[in-house]
Amino acid sequence: MTDEARPDEEQREQQQAEQSPQEAMRARRRSALAKAERVLARPGFGRTIRERLADLQQAAPEVYDLDRPADIYGNGIVAHLEERVASLLGTQAAAFFPTGTMAQQVALRCWAGRTGNRAVALHALAHPEVHERHAFSEVSGLRPVRVTSEPRLPTAAEIRGFDEPFGTLMLELPLRDAGFVLPTWEELTEAVEAARERDAVVHFDGARLWESTVHFGRTLAEIAGLADSVYVSFYKSLDGFGGAALAGPKTLVEEAKTWRHRYGGMVFQQFPAVLSALAGLERELPRLPDYVRHARVVAAALREGFAAAGLPWARVHPEEPHTHDFQVWLPYDPDVLTEAAVRQAEETGTYLFAVPWDRGGPGLSFTEVAVRSEGLAWTADDVRTAVAGFATRLPTP
Repeated sequence: MTDEARPDEEQREQQQAEQSPQEAMRARRRSALAKAERVLARPGFGRTIRERLADLQQAAPEVYDLDRPADIYGNGIVAHLEERVASLLGTQAAAFFPTGTMAQQVALRCWAGRTGNRAVALHALAHPEVHERHAFSEVSGLRPVRVTSEPRLPTAAEIRGFDEPFGTLMLELPLRDAGFVLPTWEELTEAVEAARERDAVVHFDGARLWESTVHFGRTLAEIAGLADSVYVSFYKSLDGFGGAALAGPKTLVEEAKTWRHRYGGMVFQQFPAVLSALAGLERELPRLPDYVRHARVVAAALREGFAAAGLPWARVHPEEPHTHDFQVWLPYDPDVLTEAAVRQAEETGTYLFAVPWDRGGPGLSFTEVAVRSEGLAWTADDVRTAVAGFATRLPTP
């Protein structure tokens, strides 16, 4: 090392020493993911800017004529994406939004105006209740009411028996915080019918609706056709830069576009995000059924691996995943499990559990597992071997 290089190295070491344990672990996790040779999923948002731009540059000519003018306030390529989404979901129209939080608030306040009731019936674990800082009530004047807190979608009986009126029933498909769970097709149709019996409209929070076709055995249009409106995301499963769409009747979508402007969602130019969304529809959407089917192989191998490793207790939830995402539960503190996962990646190049572990109770933690294109190369034996290596890095209970 030269004398000129030493100050920079010392500065980096000092910065690392000044990091909190949480910041240091985040840095280790990012580095481990970047260097890992084997992962079950490598989401786009974890890549560098250069890598993301290179991916888009390669995909963009396949999905849109790049010699056409860029969009201005929602025309051009934005309108093209909206038409594509409406066609896929079988709706009259669709509107592009910069965020799903905005799209759903707008949809539900539009329905509240039409039904005359600002109460939105939803699950206690629904995304707006858990992750949006009470945006429904604080920003849009809506009143969320919780139909159930059970780790599944609301049943038709619960909807029929709910003890106060509501204008809209919102169903998150799949319900992410309960383990990416879906109802059966029969349960879903009965829940929708129960809401209609109460003169309520039905809105699907379909951030991850794209991957639900395997579980339901239905097309996207058939699934979306049950609801009065549907929101879908472009970055969660399709690996876009961001953005969402609201799809439904033309009159609702036109009203939603007015509110989109009022909410600050009328962005001057959005072609980078829209191009990435179109690329996701072209590249990732056709692959999602394969991811879902292979997630079931991975989940079964994880259960077998935990049993062979002699762990005192382990749970894969759902046992047969409904989508390509599912949960794993183990009886250790989150810090212990995260350290074991990162150390395995650093030492072997295999990053089995790349998502941080969260506390699920005293001495009990869970993580989310996703299977994407990288995961398709894993055999059941590969998964069992990785579990064995992970288990050796855990303390004896």
